[in-house]
Amino acid sequence: MAEPPPPGERAPDAAGPDVLVTGLLFYDLVMTGLGRPPAPGEEIWTQGMGCGPGGIANLAVAAARFGLATSLATVFGDDFYGAYCRDILARQEGVDLTLSRTAPGWNTPVTVSIAQGHDRALITHGQEPPYPQDELMAGAPGARAAIAHLGTEPQAWIAKAAAAGTKIFADVGWDPTGAWSGELLDQLSRCHAFLPNEGEAMGYTRTDSARAALGKLADIVPVAVVTRGPHGALAIDQTSGEAAEVAALDIDVVDATGAGDVFGASFTAATLAGWPLPDRLRFAGLAAGLSVTRHGGALAAPGWHGVDQWWRTTGSRDPALRRTYGFLADRIPEDPGPAPHTTPVTPHTL
Repeated sequence: MAEPPPPGERAPDAAGPDVLVTGLLFYDLVMTGLGRPPAPGEEIWTQGMGCGPGGIANLAVAAARFGLATSLATVFGDDFYGAYCRDILARQEGVDLTLSRTAPGWNTPVTVSIAQGHDRALITHGQEPPYPQDELMAGAPGARAAIAHLGTEPQAWIAKAAAAGTKIFADVGWDPTGAWSGELLDQLSRCHAFLPNEGEAMGYTRTDSARAALGKLADIVPVAVVTRGPHGALAIDQTSGEAAEVAALDIDVVDATGAGDVFGASFTAATLAGWPLPDRLRFAGLAAGLSVTRHGGALAAPGWHGVDQWWRTTGSRDPALRRTYGFLADRIPEDPGPAPHTTPVTPHTL
């Protein structure tokens, strides 16, 4: 059996995209350097502000920056925010938007992300898009992988894509109702991997620890991953018989917006390359760690250039890091590409 191509290298007979991504897009406005939240009636100043595409765009850009042919199915509003995000994704990042639509009279959702320490708080305005994901994905080509955001209602396209051989990598969002319906887990029967954070994993499995949640999820989906932010990640891969737990990169956090999405896209890329589970987790954790050193979500994704720069300047020069991340030496492409565009930032000058 032939070895799978590494991330960014297409198989000679590849027809469709490497990765299909679908979900809700946001225009992100990120405030950083906030010492504390404001009290009612109070005005406080932040140290910086950035803007860029967010939501499902985080996954699409992170995958594309690792050289994966990425197709995004989403909805743009016919407003400034939608036009801006569409231009960034198509022209700057090379994401295929053939499956996406612009909705007349519909406003692009907007999220204000307030970064504090190792986490962030989100304030969002928006409405449900007029085109459901099943409609957007009706003409989707075959792909090696698809990244799906699971909701309360099952999506027919997932079963169809899985039946055609596409590996489905699924995640979920926070449940503001607190119900954490176990019915959502029924959708995992068609998925290859599930990558919730520990709060989501414990909520949906009714457990009190990340490890206990992982055990339950591993009985449902072939590859179960639970991310733990600054505490790393743990996973079980039933297809290879591997289990692994890795620490997070010790790094100063500027903005945690989109870090989980960067982790998911990077784990998908490493899985398509056939890497061992510990290397997949470390690679995804490294990419997510590098993303939090910059403002924003999508445009903070490091891509191969960012990983290569870190390895040359930091990872390979530190004995402990060289032991942990030494697998990168043989896997970073000879040409990691140009430095990626970053989130436009307005620094605080007062």
